[in-house]
Amino acid sequence: MSVISVIVGSVREGRFAEKPAKWIFEHLKKRDGVDARWLDLRDFPMPFFDQPISPGMPGRPPYEHAVVRQWTAAIAVSDGFIFVTPEYNHGPPAVLKNAIDWVYPEWNRKAAAFVSYGSAGGARGVQQLRLSAIELQLAPIRFSVHVPVATLYAHFQGGDVAKGLNELNSGASTMLDHLLWWSEALRVARSKS
Repeated sequence: MSVISVIVGSVREGRFAEKPAKWIFEHLKKRDGVDARWLDLRDFPMPFFDQPISPGMPGRPPYEHAVVRQWTAAIAVSDGFIFVTPEYNHGPPAVLKNAIDWVYPEWNRKAAAFVSYGSAGGARGVQQLRLSAIELQLAPIRFSVHVPVATLYAHFQGGDVAKGLNELNSGASTMLDHLLWWSEALRVARSKS
């Protein structure tokens, strides 16, 4: 069984992130052989990364922050990830990038997918996250879900967000098919190394 974690990458007041995150989480929970986990960055209020030693350095001392230890443990038990992220100024939010930067070996050789929103459907934020993911030895899959701006606006205007998200069901299914294939393949490969 693969453990797949949905990471809610925004902590803003009145955030939209919960809606697509809950939507993709429900799709994930319907899949056989999946232990779906919910990782909301609001539940992991980490300080800005300020350590003298990179998380990737062998022999680094344990983290002193309890919340960082909890976050790292949650990443360690996961076999794959779905990052739900807004796009801020052509990039991911600082809170998500900070959470990513606190961890290194626990990300290695695992699959990653993205659900995004914002200007251009959040594609530019995902583009930057893909580069960071590769550096962390994550395997970002090709398929992503980019929520149209009209669905995002519906959140702020009291419209039908569920209708807009449900129009993306086919793309979500394709993304999950590939994420689960890669997560399982990498899980098996990690168990042999």
